[in-house]
Amino acid sequence: MVSAAASAAMLAGLCPTPVRAQETPLTPNQARAHDIYKQLIEINTVDSVGSVTTAVDAMAARFRAAGFPAADVQILTPDGHPTKANLVVRYRGTGHDKKPLLLLAHLDVVAALRSDWSMDPFVLTEKDGYYYGRGSSDDKAMASIFVANLLRDKATGWKPDRDVILALTSDEESGDANGVEWLVANHKDLIDAAYAINEGGGGSIRNGKPFSNNVQAAEKVSVHFTVSTTNSGGHSSVPRRDNAIYELAHALLKLEHFQFPVELNEVSRAYLSQTGASDTSAAGAAMRAIVANPNNRAAAATLSADPRYNSMLRTTCVATRLAGGHAYNALPQTATANVNCRIVPTQDPQAVQATLARVIGDTGVKITPLFPLPKSRAAPSPLTPELMNAVTKITHDLFGSNVLVVPVMSTGATDGRFLRAAGIPTYGVSGILSNGDSHAHGRDERMWIKSYYDGQEFLYRLTHALAGGK
Repeated sequence: MVSAAASAAMLAGLCPTPVRAQETPLTPNQARAHDIYKQLIEINTVDSVGSVTTAVDAMAARFRAAGFPAADVQILTPDGHPTKANLVVRYRGTGHDKKPLLLLAHLDVVAALRSDWSMDPFVLTEKDGYYYGRGSSDDKAMASIFVANLLRDKATGWKPDRDVILALTSDEESGDANGVEWLVANHKDLIDAAYAINEGGGGSIRNGKPFSNNVQAAEKVSVHFTVSTTNSGGHSSVPRRDNAIYELAHALLKLEHFQFPVELNEVSRAYLSQTGASDTSAAGAAMRAIVANPNNRAAAATLSADPRYNSMLRTTCVATRLAGGHAYNALPQTATANVNCRIVPTQDPQAVQATLARVIGDTGVKITPLFPLPKSRAAPSPLTPELMNAVTKITHDLFGSNVLVVPVMSTGATDGRFLRAAGIPTYGVSGILSNGDSHAHGRDERMWIKSYYDGQEFLYRLTHALAGGK
């Protein structure tokens, strides 16, 4: 996924700020969340060596013990993938005329080696005001919070105006059994919703104080293309002009110097507009200018000098892997490169492939998708007042009226892309604010303890605001 910390850092341009630990004793609801969080982190759910199914079974047991009907706690496992189950829980509401609210979190995590960490990555460790462990920020924080909050609701007898669905899924990070994609294709009726709350937003802290709470309402689509050349080869003592490696190198140089045009959407335009409004730097002025005129070349050049903003403006394609030749003393018969494109949600992947072919302009160079291209686009989710007003009010109530609520387009990817493509508007928002130091996917991944429990309260209030009831 693209981490909430990455979105936060992009917005605020932050350096990590020292923070204080959670100092007050845990409430019963916080203690429940902590226990679930600990249980999930201490189950190895790495896609290649762990088991999401074990975590799914553990969470299903909690819901059943809390009195959820068996029919509303469903474990769904793709054929041939016994360790990659998905859990779908339905909390029944009273408003049968309203489509449900979907809460989504993935249980799989990126691989972690004990030798790389300063502690065991699969033991929840509390240290210096942080919780450490693989998945502590991505994405077992939201997963444990959703579970704890629904169990709290069950215990208090909450009656929402619409059903609330929780989906805990597999293979978001990698693997060949992505739970959301599989559920959309095989069990969409179980997760179909008016809209979904997912990871991908987060928020930022500046100078030790809450600064922004981001709402991820769009994301770029990741597509890999294989750029390849072939040749009859020969003995290296007799070089030829049509060398496969050189031909590939020339093609990649053309791609290096090519830049896709600026292409804004509702979400990226709102991000630039709101961020630029309070930014007095040259970048802020460029944001305001490019919102007014996306064809403003000077503004585009200013923003494009920063890789983060450049990626917000347009589709990007970059070479990420190279291979060529078969022997030290032979002319290369093949040379290939992987080019990873991050495509803005309003652009067609087939058109991107055609553009790359046009830029290279060499019939001897082939460009082929590494995987099948997406069949449908994951259009940006509309910034509906019902959602944005609720997020804004709760943000200001919890963190202060000066905290920004900013729509963002992720330059990375989450499972929200499958839901959006299926017609389910999806919003990455958690109320989990970050200094940009969560180390998601990295060594000693961690979560600021205070942010975890602030996020729990934020998501509790947001779920109730969107689902209604009493």
